[in-house]
Amino acid sequence: MKSVKIFLIALTLIASSSIMIFAQEHQHGDHSKMEMKKDSLKPENIVHQGVIDLKGIDKNKDGKVFQDQMDWNVISDKPGKCPLCKMTLKEVTVKKAKKNLLENGFKVK
Repeated sequence: MKSVKIFLIALTLIASSSIMIFAQEHQHGDHSKMEMKKDSLKPENIVHQGVIDLKGIDKNKDGKVFQDQMDWNVISDKPGKCPLCKMTLKEVTVKKAKKNLLENGFKVK
């Protein structure tokens, strides 16, 4: 009977140690993912809020931007995908982008 108690105590200690190690590794893994996600947002935020400056977005001054056709405030000067809905941005004139924004309740500079 004594050997069974010792076995159970040892098993409990091993299980507790394993859980603690797993929790520490898991916590570290989540932290690393958060850092990577944070870094991936640095280049350019294309989700615009407040008064939207279309001329400022049109960095190459060609009169065209790329706009999401569902999330109208997602606008870039480069092709890409919407970070909100993952749709491909559509190339439109700055004039058309402004019209889309105003028709959907956004403010434009």
